[in-house]
Amino acid sequence: MVSPLLNAALSLRRGDGSRVGGERIALLEVLGEVHSIRAAAEQMGLSYRGAWDAVQALNNLFDAPLVTTQTGGPKGGAAELTAAGRAVIAAFHRLEAELAEVMDRLDQGLAGARSDDIGQIFWSLGMQTSARNALRGTVTSITDGAVNAEIGLAVGGGVEIVAVVTRESLAALRLAIGRPAIALIKSSFVVLAKGEGLVTSARNQIKGVVAERVDGPVSSEITLAIASEKTLVATITRESAEVMGLAAGQTVTALIKAPHVILAVE
Repeated sequence: MVSPLLNAALSLRRGDGSRVGGERIALLEVLGEVHSIRAAAEQMGLSYRGAWDAVQALNNLFDAPLVTTQTGGPKGGAAELTAAGRAVIAAFHRLEAELAEVMDRLDQGLAGARSDDIGQIFWSLGMQTSARNALRGTVTSITDGAVNAEIGLAVGGGVEIVAVVTRESLAALRLAIGRPAIALIKSSFVVLAKGEGLVTSARNQIKGVVAERVDGPVSSEITLAIASEKTLVATITRESAEVMGLAAGQTVTALIKAPHVILAVE
């Protein structure tokens, strides 16, 4: 029997955001049974860090959280699958069932194509953004200017992210009030500050609570819980993290310049 030309794995993505594939869906299913990210990670053969990152990425990509968490406890706290999470699992499996038929037809159509042609056809499917943060929201305001436009994006819990794009991008993306979009922000563009009454030139000043700090030899990755189970990740020098005394539970402000926010649409 001849092996099929194509082997497909279903993955979902909004704009240029993170992909939702079978592994993450399986993690959701296990989490719904064991009610703990740490226990789900162990059952899936994942690190706790990897599972936690996957859950936060999923929550950031949907309007309603797929998983709600409660910190504390010897097993890393409780985690519960929401109604939205169960709906995503069900929808994913329905699409998986339909994908097999689609791939059969596609397989037949590409049977005579050269391998390099196939590579070019599917090259774009492997593209992923290098931005650590991908937050889905709804456009709430558009202020048009002579050259640029300022876009307000509500991402939940009263948090709004402001981006500045060119007028050409505004037209190309067909941005309009009420339309969903994704804010892509590199973690290195997120500056952290402590204290009240800050006066800065950064258009975005988002308060959050430190959920996790991971130190490397030079840099530290700080994860902030900002709203509605959504998170924002900042990468700063380890020296800065030490000087600021950053630790879980502390309230800090994330500063992001509006031109550093990239918008993507479906």
